[in-house]
Amino acid sequence: MEEVKQSGLKIFYNKCVRVWKTLKKPTRKEFEMTAKVSAIGIAILGVIGFIIALLMTAAKNV
Repeated sequence: MEEVKQSGLKIFYNKCVRVWKTLKKPTRKEFEMTAKVSAIGIAILGVIGFIIALLMTAAKNV
């Protein structure tokens, strides 16, 4: 049973190493684009949450 776990862990480790070797550092342009898209997504979620909070407050006062 322990041999199975070790071989499974070794396979997982080998897969992780293979992925790690194919990774590359993003260029400045790629990083900026990712940051902009993430910021826009967070802002949209914030606006949606704010609108829902306003609607709930308005519904509570009625």
